[in-house]
Amino acid sequence: MAAPKRSNHSGAASHAGVAALSFTTKLPAQADFKKVLLERYQEAIARGRKIGHRVSFRVEVDPAADAQTITPVEEQPIASDVFPVEDTGKPDAELEAALAGARARGRKRVAEIVAGEDMLSADAFAKLLGTSRVTVNARRQSGQVLGIDGAKRGFRFPVWQLDKNGRPFGALPALHAMLGNSAWAVYRFLVSRHGVLDGRTGLRALQQGDDASVLAAAEGLAGGDFD
Repeated sequence: MAAPKRSNHSGAASHAGVAALSFTTKLPAQADFKKVLLERYQEAIARGRKIGHRVSFRVEVDPAADAQTITPVEEQPIASDVFPVEDTGKPDAELEAALAGARARGRKRVAEIVAGEDMLSADAFAKLLGTSRVTVNARRQSGQVLGIDGAKRGFRFPVWQLDKNGRPFGALPALHAMLGNSAWAVYRFLVSRHGVLDGRTGLRALQQGDDASVLAAAEGLAGGDFD
């Protein structure tokens, strides 16, 4: 079997930031194609690892010449100065102060919410349900009950999440799933008014037994709808 002939040539690509280096192998017979293709593939892997750049293949078939051409092209990354990044330096002091103030207000609001009279500890909520603290925490983790993290105060459980029969609303697991399993997201949804609920809060709609509308509203919110 005649050895395949290889011609090597290199050149820079015409677009900015990309350099191309290629080699071409013309095969005398179809039987050699798979073998040489595998060899070029292995060479390309070694070359790519050595230079740290991507290597792509181009295979051309010329039926008139009864030959195939394999051309790996080494693509260099775009030069870093093509799209210069402005050095903005340190964050603006006024912006930093505003962000710090917003975080402080957020922490204060969380503290106010979890300190409310309608917020029960795990022990108090368990007693209300006639179960144990362990069971309450297990149900919180599975989304069956709503428990928000009060940091220093630990998890707090809104007493208003119970229906008229004293059981957690049946829609709570679905709400957790739709809203990213975030207890705070579920809490905000329930205490906020929604246009798609005719201005009712999610909680009020649940209290009125309108679970279907509540779940539809939550699904829309999760999908990016704004009301």
